[in-house]
Amino acid sequence: MPHETVRLTMAQALVRYLCNQFTEIEGERVPLFAGVFGIFGHGNVTCLAEALETVQDKLPTWRGQNEQSMALAAIGYGKARLRRQIMIATSSVGPGATNMITAAGVAHANRLPLLLLAGDTYTNRLPDPVLQQVEHFGNPTTTVNDGFKPVSRYWDRITHPAQILSSLPQAIATMLDPADCGPAFIGLPQDTQELAYDYPVAFFEERLWTIPRPRPSRDQVAAAADLLRTAKAPLILSGGGVRYSGAGAALAEFATTRGIPMAETIAGKGAVVHDHPAYVGPLGIEGTDAAKALAESADVVIAVGTRLQDFTTGSWTTFGDDTRFININTARFDALKHRSLPVVGDALEALADLDDALGDWACDPARMADAQQLYADWNRMLDEGQAPTNTTPPSYAQVIAVVNKMAKHEDTMVTAAGGLPGETVKNWRVKSPNTFDCEFGFSCMGYEIAGAWGHAMAKGGEGTPIVMVGDGSYMMMNSDIYSSVLSGHKMIVVVCDNGGFGVINRLQTGMGGAGFNNLLKDSRVVNRDNPLHVDFAKHAESMGAYARHCDSLADLEAAMDWAQGADRTTVLTIASDAYAWTPGGADWYVGVPEVSEREGVRAARSGQEEFRKKQRPGV
Repeated sequence: MPHETVRLTMAQALVRYLCNQFTEIEGERVPLFAGVFGIFGHGNVTCLAEALETVQDKLPTWRGQNEQSMALAAIGYGKARLRRQIMIATSSVGPGATNMITAAGVAHANRLPLLLLAGDTYTNRLPDPVLQQVEHFGNPTTTVNDGFKPVSRYWDRITHPAQILSSLPQAIATMLDPADCGPAFIGLPQDTQELAYDYPVAFFEERLWTIPRPRPSRDQVAAAADLLRTAKAPLILSGGGVRYSGAGAALAEFATTRGIPMAETIAGKGAVVHDHPAYVGPLGIEGTDAAKALAESADVVIAVGTRLQDFTTGSWTTFGDDTRFININTARFDALKHRSLPVVGDALEALADLDDALGDWACDPARMADAQQLYADWNRMLDEGQAPTNTTPPSYAQVIAVVNKMAKHEDTMVTAAGGLPGETVKNWRVKSPNTFDCEFGFSCMGYEIAGAWGHAMAKGGEGTPIVMVGDGSYMMMNSDIYSSVLSGHKMIVVVCDNGGFGVINRLQTGMGGAGFNNLLKDSRVVNRDNPLHVDFAKHAESMGAYARHCDSLADLEAAMDWAQGADRTTVLTIASDAYAWTPGGADWYVGVPEVSEREGVRAARSGQEEFRKKQRPGV
């Protein structure tokens, strides 16, 4: 008997397939693909858009303003849904497609799911060179979409309608695999989108996807338990994988029961609340002195769901040469880093197995007592730094304290590159689990507002995304303020205006260089003594948002109260000090000239050479 078929264009078949993929979240059956962010051009409007228009009740399409920002919004959605639901971003060919490459890098670095569908040039080449085509004389198969290869976990170009039969399931499996999770890119040549094909009806049957939870090897768990029993000064390091595994509560219970202090990475921040009794704050360059001291004294570190980025490890100066690592991770690549004893598996499953294998072992209570004292000292320092003063403009720490105070337990703080990651990671006191999103895997300026649009969609009115963004990032990407007003997804945006790229100025001058081309006053501007500043409140109002400029911390508190009650996106602006930073944390390996005429640079080079002597061997 021949298989039953249905005749569809490739674009129609692709959309029908995506509409029939489902998953379960807390027992509720939901679409795996929650929607599409799209900007249409000649590469996707006549075929793919034609197919999407017919399924708006199943797969809603949201109009973006910029291809990069709409893809960042899709990432924010996936992050808010803890990688359990996926958004799609589609663009035309050429610049529309290449605008999404940066977003693909964000998803790749942060191990987040994102399906990218971009138009592509004609496979038959009859009309070449076509609009927005970049010609490669020695390889006519190359298009700008090949630029997605370094920043995609799965990459394909559909040159025949039948190819989606194998490609789409593989793309989905990649995005849902905890070890391989990342962006999937599929290029859609314009003449392939239009072609009709007799697809098997079975291909479009509804499918329920689940995220695998691989169990670790018994031998690896046993070896980890044996090593941990020898520890006198252990430390837990909780990464973003803990949050995506849903293992935050289990890890916190493990830390409490076993008497092991618990630090977090930047991606992991928010697995537990700020005042959890085992918690000692984030570790690393943007971390607490408490976590740093405990890492330096640790003999065994249990790293869970982390890729051990340099901002966590202090460029590998935070740990001793003899420190042993137990590395729990779904990805073998991560689990083997720095001579770790690998436990390859899901965080929640691996913790349960390790807990069983440990029997009645617990660390000496003195270790936790020391940790709690160190963390109490850190919190006293935070209180002093956050306390209001008569100094103007206020510091980041003081601004963050006000916003944090006025945030509701269900609100999510969203930030990304610049000075605010370090300041929020240190100063923001998480009130509820999974309400903190600092994109620092790719450190992408512009993620803040776009990512918050995705968060607002994912939250569905249960809490409000609160964006902390600097003037530099705001200027790079702000159009999704307009998107959020158009679509009815409220966020609160707090713009901290420090007159330029403040944190890079800090690095530049801290390494002995002259302030140059970072702060407005150090740039080639008409009036360096009083450079023109953007009126961010008026700018936001022009995009339909409510807005208010705040002259003081008291103004900011009142404005936050007003913003919480507003019915749409609200933007608050306040000047902030470009030179006041929260102390603490580890140092960082950066390039400093070996020779320079500047005494400050020579001194910084000497300091770097001494610092690098502390680096732990990476073998």
